[in-house]
Amino acid sequence: MTETDPETPAATTPMALARVSELSAAILDEVDRAVVGKREALTLVLAGILAGGHVLMEDFPGLGKTLAARSFAQTLGLEFKRAQFTPDLLPGDITGSFVFDQRDREFVFRPGPLFTGLLLADEINRTPPKTQAALLEAMQEKQVTVEGRTFGLPRPFHVLATANPVEYEGTYPLPEAQLDRFLMRVSFGYPSLEEEWQVLAGRMARRQEEQQLPAVVGAEELLAMQAAVEATVVDESVGRYCVALAAATRTHGDVLMGASPRGSLGLLLCSRAYAVINGRDYVTPEDVKAVAVPVLAHRVTVKPELWMSNVSGAAVVGGLLRTVPTPSAREGAVPHDAHRPR
Repeated sequence: MTETDPETPAATTPMALARVSELSAAILDEVDRAVVGKREALTLVLAGILAGGHVLMEDFPGLGKTLAARSFAQTLGLEFKRAQFTPDLLPGDITGSFVFDQRDREFVFRPGPLFTGLLLADEINRTPPKTQAALLEAMQEKQVTVEGRTFGLPRPFHVLATANPVEYEGTYPLPEAQLDRFLMRVSFGYPSLEEEWQVLAGRMARRQEEQQLPAVVGAEELLAMQAAVEATVVDESVGRYCVALAAATRTHGDVLMGASPRGSLGLLLCSRAYAVINGRDYVTPEDVKAVAVPVLAHRVTVKPELWMSNVSGAAVVGGLLRTVPTPSAREGAVPHDAHRPR
């Protein structure tokens, strides 16, 4: 790890889209062995990673958030580090700091847990805003600044953060600016009775708590998969549908603040990745609908007087999916031999 100036990373050769789809299925098959019965939620997390973003996993304790993060790190062949966010965590605890080397009689930089391929930011809402801001720079700029010196982070770099939606005592709610930096917010939910029994049966069968998953790809292959997503075709009508959904959140009667243009861009990026995972080199309106709630709901701020009701960001976006006109099949059609985005 060396001190660097921010610069444009070298271009990565894209992987064939068919190969990306094949590897995505293999990754999900492996992770699904550890996190049983959550294939759709896992697909959304993978879509966020392939789109080059960070994912906030917000759900009740014990539903596999930490396990999912570790499993993705193993199957993607990424170095994995976990930072337990607590009220006494300082920015230097995650970025790293300068320490005095008595042998060389100089200060040297010792990197923190941010210098990894995949970081699990556990219970991110339990740490003070100053530490959250340090994480924000790393997520947005792919770099950290310590004592005026800038250090670039490795590529790829992704944050999977967890938050508990029910315990608010002693927490520091994420400000809208930082929530907006998360490409998606995903919830796993409780498993069905059959799925929960499969968890128990799997634990008895392997006779140990830890479950090691094989690496399906490596860091360089993941970068090539991400580059391939950029080749996914998006018809203008589908792109305008993304814009219409994001814009509709700003004029909704129950909303204090809607999604910014970053929300419509995130909708476009995630729908491309979702399409590739499902074996297509073009995006359909159904792809947009599949990722709309995870991408837009956390960017919507409901009016304070409605917080005690059932109105939420997810409910608002779900309602807009039923009211905003969907492009027709003919409008969203893409030529079979089209392989470049417009």
